Formats: sequence, C-alpha cells, structure tokens
Amino acid sequence: MFKKRIWKPLLISLAWLICFGGLVVLMSFIEGKKNEVVCKDVKIYIPGNQYFIDREEVDNIIQVNSRALVGRRMASINIHELENKLRANPFIEFAKVYTDMDGVISVEISQRQPILRMMNRFDQDFYVDQHGLKIPLSGNFTARVLVANGYIDEAFANHVDSLHSPMAMQLFKTADFIRRDSLWDAQIAQLYVNKDHEIELIPRVGNNRILLGTADSLEHKFHNLLVFYKKALPLVGWEAYKVINIKYANQVVGIRNGILKIDSLNAKPGGNDSTKTIRDTSIKLN
Repeated sequence: MFKKRIWKPLLISLAWLICFGGLVVLMSFIEGKKNEVVCKDVKIYIPGNQYFIDREEVDNIIQVNSRALVGRRMASINIHELENKLRANPFIEFAKVYTDMDGVISVEISQRQPILRMMNRFDQDFYVDQHGLKIPLSGNFTARVLVANGYIDEAFANHVDSLHSPMAMQLFKTADFIRRDSLWDAQIAQLYVNKDHEIELIPRVGNNRILLGTADSLEHKFHNLLVFYKKALPLVGWEAYKVINIKYANQVVGIRNGILKIDSLNAKPGGNDSTKTIRDTSIKLN
C-alpha cells in the first residue's frame, strides 16, 4: 500500500517530464526549420475603398521591390521593425505583419478614415479622421467629405496630431453628427466659421445659410431644422430665406430674401410646442 503511494506520483512526474521534453524537442525542430525558411513572397492586404496609401507605397516602406525581403531567411527579418515603419506613415492607423512556414510574409493595413477637410485661416489644408486626429492631404486620393473653412485658428504641423482649439473640436463634433445621419450627410455640403466664430451650414439644396451657432444640442437643433423644412419651406419655397437660424434650442428663425421680414417657429420648453407666422399659418415643432 505504501509502495503504491510512492510510485504513483513518481510515474505522473515522469510522464510530465517526458511530455515536456518532447515539447522542447518539437519546438527546437520547428525553430530549426523556421530558421531554414526563406521568404518567397510578400502579400499586402489593404481593405476599404479609400486608398490614401497603395501597394506601391507599402512596397517602398518595407523595401519589397528592392528585394530586401524576398530571398532572405525569415529568421533574419525583424517583423516588429516592419510594423513600426508602417505605423509611422500618417495614413496608416494600424499595421500587422506576420509570417508562415511557407515563406510568405503577410501585411495587413488599416487606413485612417477622414470625415472632415479643414481649411484654416493660415491657408493650411488638412483632414480630420474619425477619431478627431489631424492628418495631411494625400497625393494619391481625395476623400469626398465635409469641408470646413472660414475663421478657423487650428494650426497644422504636417503630422498626425490631436485637435487643440475649441472651435476645431466643435467642427469635428458637428461633422461626426452629420455623417452618422444619412439625411444630413446628403444635405449639408460645407461648414463655415463666420467672423463671430459661429458655425454656419451650407446646404446642397437652396441658396440659404443655416446658422448653427455652436455644436451644443445638435440632435435638438437638427430636429427643429427638419420640422422647419417639412412645414415652413413648402409654404414659401426653398429660395425664400437667406438665413435659417437654428442656434437657439427652442426656436427656428427664417430671415427672408430681399425684405426685412423674419418668420419664426417657437417651441416652448417642456414639450408643449407652439408657433406661428409663416404666412399666418400655425406650425408646431414636435
């Protein structure tokens, strides 16, 4: 009985030792084989339909065309160094490089996605991506995104950087809201910062300007604008107003073209909305 108690843990320990030794031998064999593998090809994957960076530029970064990789032993290629070179490119958000036992290096690229093109008052022109980071323009591709210009003080040092000025942050917030709504994404073509440092929206349809003011209460302001579009504009036409003021949370004011007449839609706080004066017609903001 006592001998059985001694031999059982010894046998278990021996079995574990044999397994561990086998694993070490196997890993050594795999590592030896890996050291003998030569790079035969480099495959590059760039998903998406916006090509700020293309295959040729990636080739140049990791020196594929110069045969710096193909023909070399895989063990002599520093994968982490390749990833760092790729991530240093301002248009690349994420880069992953990995190898297989067939001698193939795979490179996966995730590009930055711009949502706003900003033109500051210093004649600098740059993009802002979906994370609120400034990135330079590209010679390969022009993104079809909202444009913001006017009295914008946000400077650009020609490298990836965060936004610093309050106005630039408000423009980003507004652009991000618009792009997430298919209606406003199709309707709003431009953001403009006027001399009073208020944001104006330039629509694709109509010759009016929409005075947004700040990026506060965006959902409520755009809801009021939609009501104004649906209930007021059909009565007077798209060209009736030169300015539609939505900067007040509970009021939309339309300033007529050519005459000093102001039509307003007022919404009382608390949900009981009431208004009038589009050709003496009562309209509710709800």
